[in-house]
Amino acid sequence: MGPGSSLACDIGLNTGLTPAQRRRYQDVTTIRRVLAESRTIAVVGLSSEPQKASQFVASYLQHVGYRIVPVNPRGGRILGEPVYPDLAAVPGALDLVVLFRPPAEAPGFARQAVALGARALWLQLRIVNFEAAELALGAGLDVIMDKCIKMEHGRFAGTLHWGGMNTEIVSARKGRLPQPRSHA
Repeated sequence: MGPGSSLACDIGLNTGLTPAQRRRYQDVTTIRRVLAESRTIAVVGLSSEPQKASQFVASYLQHVGYRIVPVNPRGGRILGEPVYPDLAAVPGALDLVVLFRPPAEAPGFARQAVALGARALWLQLRIVNFEAAELALGAGLDVIMDKCIKMEHGRFAGTLHWGGMNTEIVSARKGRLPQPRSHA
């Protein structure tokens, strides 16, 4: 069990973050709140290729009820949604910005997320950029860094083992699925 507050296991996956950095950027309460309160998620770097991690993750999030907004300079349509060249071109409000881009590009997208009024910035697994994280935190956004949003959702929804992950938990109790917030 990790630092979590529930039956859900911790998924460290060889993170390079120190324990103090994990507490700051991988707080379980923050992760659960972001998953529960977000509805519209911009996926920056979403690929049109189904075998790429970005599309696998985004299609999962769309399947469980989140509205996905693809961001990729190549344009077109992905997962049935129009693709925007950057965050500034996205119409409407965003709750969460998820990055699938190299760490060096993260500060620019963090600035765009702040300018758009997004409520959270999520740097996917293996994407670590402290400048971007602190920029977003300083503007009041929640920040999760070096974590996979699909795995975290599955962890708290009790579905992580469906993908073959060993959660090290044997239980007949099903976890509560974080539901996207409704925008009526």
